[in-house]
Amino acid sequence: MSKIQIEVETGYLPEQSQPDHQRFAFRYTITIHNHGDNAAQLLSRYWRITDAEDQVREVRGDGVIGEQPTIEPGSYYRYTSGAVLQTFAGTMEGSYQMRAADGQEFDATIPAFALVQPSALH
Repeated sequence: MSKIQIEVETGYLPEQSQPDHQRFAFRYTITIHNHGDNAAQLLSRYWRITDAEDQVREVRGDGVIGEQPTIEPGSYYRYTSGAVLQTFAGTMEGSYQMRAADGQEFDATIPAFALVQPSALH
Protein backbone atom coordinates (compact mmCIF):
# COMPACT_ATOMS: atom_id res chain seq x y z
CA MET A 1 0.00 0.00 0.00
CA SER A 2 2.67 2.43 1.04
CA LYS A 3 4.28 4.48 -1.66
CA ILE A 4 6.27 6.38 0.96
CA GLN A 5 10.06 6.47 0.59
CA ILE A 6 12.28 7.63 3.44
CA GLU A 7 15.82 8.96 3.05
CA VAL A 8 18.16 9.75 5.92
CA GLU A 9 21.30 11.89 6.24
CA THR A 10 23.23 11.92 9.52
CA GLY A 11 25.98 13.93 11.15
CA TYR A 12 27.96 14.05 14.37
CA LEU A 13 27.64 17.19 16.53
CA PRO A 14 31.01 17.63 18.30
CA GLU A 15 29.95 20.97 19.82
CA GLN A 16 27.07 19.25 21.66
CA SER A 17 29.03 16.11 22.60
CA GLN A 18 31.11 15.32 25.66
CA PRO A 19 32.89 12.02 24.94
CA ASP A 20 34.59 12.08 28.36
CA HIS A 21 31.09 11.95 29.90
CA GLN A 22 29.64 9.36 27.50
CA ARG A 23 27.60 11.95 25.62
CA PHE A 24 27.62 11.70 21.83
CA ALA A 25 25.19 13.97 19.96
CA PHE A 26 24.02 13.36 16.41
CA ARG A 27 21.67 15.05 13.98
CA TYR A 28 19.61 13.33 11.37
CA THR A 29 17.71 14.82 8.46
CA ILE A 30 14.77 12.80 7.21
CA THR A 31 13.15 13.28 3.81
CA ILE A 32 9.77 11.59 3.37
CA HIS A 33 8.74 11.25 -0.29
CA ASN A 34 5.15 10.51 -1.27
CA HIS A 35 5.23 8.52 -4.53
CA GLY A 36 1.57 7.54 -4.19
CA ASP A 37 -1.59 8.91 -5.74
CA ASN A 38 -3.06 10.20 -2.47
CA ALA A 39 -1.98 12.68 0.16
CA ALA A 40 -0.73 11.10 3.39
CA GLN A 41 -0.56 12.65 6.84
CA LEU A 42 2.15 11.69 9.33
CA LEU A 43 0.35 11.02 12.62
CA SER A 44 3.03 9.62 14.92
CA ARG A 45 6.49 8.10 15.09
CA TYR A 46 8.19 5.09 16.63
CA TRP A 47 11.98 4.87 17.03
CA ARG A 48 14.15 1.98 18.18
CA ILE A 49 17.58 3.37 19.13
CA THR A 50 20.38 0.90 19.82
CA ASP A 51 23.80 2.00 21.07
CA ALA A 52 27.16 0.27 20.60
CA GLU A 53 26.63 -1.71 23.81
CA ASP A 54 23.28 -3.06 22.53
CA GLN A 55 21.28 -0.91 24.95
CA VAL A 56 17.89 -0.26 23.34
CA ARG A 57 15.68 2.77 23.88
CA GLU A 58 12.25 3.07 22.30
CA VAL A 59 10.61 6.42 21.60
CA ARG A 60 7.00 7.02 20.56
CA GLY A 61 5.24 10.31 20.02
CA ASP A 62 2.85 12.37 17.98
CA GLY A 63 4.16 13.78 14.72
CA VAL A 64 7.71 14.99 14.22
CA ILE A 65 9.26 18.21 15.57
CA GLY A 66 5.81 19.29 16.76
CA GLU A 67 4.15 18.84 13.37
CA GLN A 68 1.83 16.31 11.75
CA PRO A 69 2.49 17.21 8.12
CA THR A 70 0.34 16.18 5.18
CA ILE A 71 2.50 15.20 2.20
CA GLU A 72 0.85 15.64 -1.16
CA PRO A 73 1.36 13.12 -4.00
CA GLY A 74 4.68 13.75 -5.77
CA SER A 75 5.89 15.94 -2.92
CA TYR A 76 8.11 15.48 0.12
CA TYR A 77 8.57 16.66 3.69
CA ARG A 78 12.00 17.19 5.25
CA TYR A 79 12.98 17.83 8.86
CA THR A 80 16.05 17.67 11.06
CA SER A 81 16.15 16.33 14.60
CA GLY A 82 18.71 14.81 16.91
CA ALA A 83 19.65 11.97 19.20
CA VAL A 84 22.12 11.62 22.06
CA LEU A 85 23.83 8.30 22.70
CA GLN A 86 26.03 7.16 25.57
CA THR A 87 28.35 5.40 23.12
CA PHE A 88 30.35 6.58 20.08
CA ALA A 89 28.02 4.77 17.68
CA GLY A 90 24.57 3.30 17.35
CA THR A 91 21.65 2.71 15.03
CA MET A 92 18.14 4.04 14.67
CA GLU A 93 15.17 2.51 12.90
CA GLY A 94 11.44 2.68 13.21
CA SER A 95 8.26 3.71 11.50
CA TYR A 96 5.87 6.56 10.90
CA GLN A 97 2.17 5.94 11.38
CA MET A 98 0.45 7.57 8.41
CA ARG A 99 -3.13 8.21 7.28
CA ALA A 100 -3.96 8.29 3.59
CA ALA A 101 -6.48 10.79 2.22
CA ASP A 102 -9.07 7.98 2.06
CA GLY A 103 -8.73 7.46 5.83
CA GLN A 104 -6.72 4.23 5.64
CA GLU A 105 -3.89 4.11 8.19
CA PHE A 106 -0.57 2.42 7.47
CA ASP A 107 3.01 2.29 8.71
CA ALA A 108 5.90 3.68 6.67
CA THR A 109 9.09 1.85 7.65
CA ILE A 110 12.16 3.90 8.49
CA PRO A 111 15.14 1.78 7.43
CA ALA A 112 17.96 1.33 9.96
CA PHE A 113 20.72 3.92 9.76
CA ALA A 114 23.97 4.37 11.64
CA LEU A 115 25.05 7.17 13.94
CA VAL A 116 28.85 7.11 14.24
CA GLN A 117 31.36 9.55 15.70
CA PRO A 118 33.82 10.16 12.81
CA SER A 119 36.95 9.52 14.92
CA ALA A 120 35.55 6.05 15.71
CA LEU A 121 36.09 5.14 12.05
CA HIS A 122 39.89 5.54 12.24
